[in-house]
Amino acid sequence: MVLRPLSASERAEALGKAAAARAARAAAKESLKNGTRSAADIIDSAAADDALARMRVSELLEALPGIGKVRAAAIMEQLGIAASRRVRGLGVHQRRALVDFIDEH
Repeated sequence: MVLRPLSASERAEALGKAAAARAARAAAKESLKNGTRSAADIIDSAAADDALARMRVSELLEALPGIGKVRAAAIMEQLGIAASRRVRGLGVHQRRALVDFIDEH
C-alpha cells in the first residue's frame, strides 16, 4: 500500500496532531504516577479521548508506582491481556479485571 505524498501544510498538521497525542498520553501517565487520577478514570476517559485510547496497556501499568516492565508483563499475562493490546482494544471483562486487580493491589 502506497500512501499519497503529503503537502508541507498537511505534514505539519499531522506532526502537530501527533505531538498533542503524545503530550496527552504523557500527562495521563504523570497524573497516574502522582495519584491525582486512577487507572479506572483513565480507562473510562479513553472512550472519548482518542490519544488515551491508543495508549498501550503495558504503558498504563508501568506508570503505576512500583510496577516496571517485568511486573506489568506478568500482570497482563495473569489477566489474559496480550502484550500488544491498547486501552481501546480491551474487552469489557478485561477492563473490569484490570481495574479490579489495580484496586486490590
